[in-house]
Amino acid sequence: MTFDYELVGKIGSMALIDREDGIIDYTRVARISRELRPGFIWVSSGATEIGRLDYIKRTGRELAGEHAKTDYAAQGQAILMQTYRQFVDPCYSVRQVLVEHHHFNDEQKSEHIKGLLLRCRAQNAIPIVNYNDAVSSEENRRLEIMALAHGGKRVFECVDNDETAARIACLVHARALVILTSVDGIYTDPDDPATLVTDICGKDAYELVENIEAHKQFCKGASRAGANGARAKLEYIKDAAAQGTAVYIANARYSIAAVLNGSVPCTKISIG
Repeated sequence: MTFDYELVGKIGSMALIDREDGIIDYTRVARISRELRPGFIWVSSGATEIGRLDYIKRTGRELAGEHAKTDYAAQGQAILMQTYRQFVDPCYSVRQVLVEHHHFNDEQKSEHIKGLLLRCRAQNAIPIVNYNDAVSSEENRRLEIMALAHGGKRVFECVDNDETAARIACLVHARALVILTSVDGIYTDPDDPATLVTDICGKDAYELVENIEAHKQFCKGASRAGANGARAKLEYIKDAAAQGTAVYIANARYSIAAVLNGSVPCTKISIG
């Protein structure tokens, strides 16, 4: 099987934050950044929360009102990219790619994004992708999504970066999709670490999708308010897994290399 990209990876907001000190976890970002190389696409949440923490640090207060998320995201994006650029190997270029839902619901826009990503690989560059919260009006987005759905099309929202990462993995036909979160993977009992599911597999795409659906019943809750949790992760990754991408849901405390070589606990989802 031919793959256009070696890996698409994603890290969630809460996995990027040092909760005790209320700042970005520089040690974790540094470790991840040093593993990134051309042939990897990195989808990074965190801009909004990082912007919020930075604003509080500078002013001693939080923003109020309906546009707070927009303003925090605009402030946090600069810090997020600066941090990745600081730690990524200086031999490689780093490129920020900000996407919105319409990039994945329009064939021409999807092809434009795909071309950009493929050029990054050829030009020794690492794309850092995030949803563009700074310019996305939630009310307008919902109206656009409703209009698309009304036309009978399958619609991708991509506000959750798990979905964004999965759609990109499909777009570039990635060999692996690694989703780093605050837990070790999927559990049959989320309150019992001993019930970690290490493998979800099937002899073909159809059986694999059936087994993914079966495991969704065990998922409940999320790491933070507004997050969609493990059930949504399994829904989002179905297309990527069905096309032959090996999907790993793992804890962000582990290195990408350790997740891929199977030396740390995680959930692997694949055909075979």
